[in-house]
Amino acid sequence: MGEIIGKGALALLPIIWLIVALTGLKMAGHKACVGALIITIVESLFIWKMPVVDCGTSALEGFASALWPIILVIIAAIFTYNLSLKTGAMDVIKQMLTGVSADKRVLVLLIGWCFGGFMEGMAGFGTAIAIPASMLAGMGMNPITACLVCMLANAFPTAFGSVGIPTVTLANVTGLDPLPLAFTTVVQMIPFMILVPFLMVIVGGGGVKALKGMVGITLVSGVTFVIPQLIVAKFTGPELAVIVGCVVSLGCTILMARARKGREIPAEYDMRSGQPTAGKPLDGKTAIISWLPFILIFVLLLVTSKLVPPVNSVLAHFSTSVKISTSINAGNASFSWINTPGIWIFVAAIIGGIVQKASAKVMAETLAATVKQMSKTIITIMSVLAVAKIMTYCGMINDMATFFVSITGKFYPFVAPIIAALGAFITGSGTSTEVLLGALQTSAAQQIGASEFWLAAANSTGAGIGKILSPQCIATAAAAVGLVGQDSKLLGGVIKWALLELVIACLIVGLLGGVVMPLIGV
Repeated sequence: MGEIIGKGALALLPIIWLIVALTGLKMAGHKACVGALIITIVESLFIWKMPVVDCGTSALEGFASALWPIILVIIAAIFTYNLSLKTGAMDVIKQMLTGVSADKRVLVLLIGWCFGGFMEGMAGFGTAIAIPASMLAGMGMNPITACLVCMLANAFPTAFGSVGIPTVTLANVTGLDPLPLAFTTVVQMIPFMILVPFLMVIVGGGGVKALKGMVGITLVSGVTFVIPQLIVAKFTGPELAVIVGCVVSLGCTILMARARKGREIPAEYDMRSGQPTAGKPLDGKTAIISWLPFILIFVLLLVTSKLVPPVNSVLAHFSTSVKISTSINAGNASFSWINTPGIWIFVAAIIGGIVQKASAKVMAETLAATVKQMSKTIITIMSVLAVAKIMTYCGMINDMATFFVSITGKFYPFVAPIIAALGAFITGSGTSTEVLLGALQTSAAQQIGASEFWLAAANSTGAGIGKILSPQCIATAAAAVGLVGQDSKLLGGVIKWALLELVIACLIVGLLGGVVMPLIGV
């Protein structure tokens, strides 16, 4: 028992270092993450006795996994936005959105909650934060505020991101039926789906006073997001849950916004001030051309997804599976060379840029500037993924989780979301957290006589909260709005809300499992 506690505590050191470095020392994200990598390497070699070659090749696998597909998709998303600025398309989009409503609080719901959730459901891998945050910042919102509202929005759609991959993965590693698992996950997240839009309005509007006159539309935005998810998850599974929920929520939120058209917008929430005005009224052709890259992103990701099996299966052949890490615990790393979100986002951006009359020179210059803008973020994400791979393969993650299970016993459900949050904090990925810890959650459920579905769902709930605190997520947000190196400000801004959500999650999972599961018949 003493050895379990000792190793479990030591396994937490890289995480403790990141929290202290980012919040206490106000260190730049890329420097803090390099420090975490050094700590992890030292611990893996001298405490977990990992062979030097295994440690090096595990880090190499982390670097490769970071570059493809994560960094690829983030660069593609930010390139799409930057190119739309160059061509003037973003000015048209801003004009159209403020045409729906010029109220900052409503735009937070439309862009951060509905559109951001849609991007998570279709692509994931950072697009759901990078694109909406850059749009809100480009419309005149404080960049830090724009990041915070989009990070808050991203926590709970994560379980069904990239066409449901995290929950499908969780079902695979635990052996649970994906339909009741998806339904249980949505049920567990109902309070958060209602709460988060309110938190976004509070953060976006600068305080609780921002809710004045916004309760109705905010409630509708949350309720119409979660009800379709419940229906879709119950009858079709995890793949379409968030996508359908976002589309329905977007439509209902727009209708509510148009019903508010005649209301006066308080000056502090009016996004029209300082925005460029169009020289002529917008026509349909101009609108479609301006939105074309984003329309193409939707179409290409949909057509190439598992929802269209013939196309998806053909493209799946263009992939490589290779063993990079020499650790006996490591499997093969897989790389899809064509059918990965970053490729399709680049294709959409280039086609859209051509239609918007951007020259090859402009596109090349924009891409170069985007990569330069992302340079520190690339270091951050590569370091974090290397930490995750080393911690996983040397046994640090498993020892950390075992530590929590051994000291909590019957009260384990109260800490299940915390374990998942720690996993996502390290990996920055909902899918990776399901792979790392999903089986541990169901094993713990068997040991204490709890519902396996309920604790598996808790892994998804905790992972979403931990993801928005992860250095990878924060670096993506910072890069999207030009705040590279200011990661500590974003962590400081989001951590209090994430901790609030985590406390609520622990109470829900710990107290309500025995009540909810018999009611929903899972």
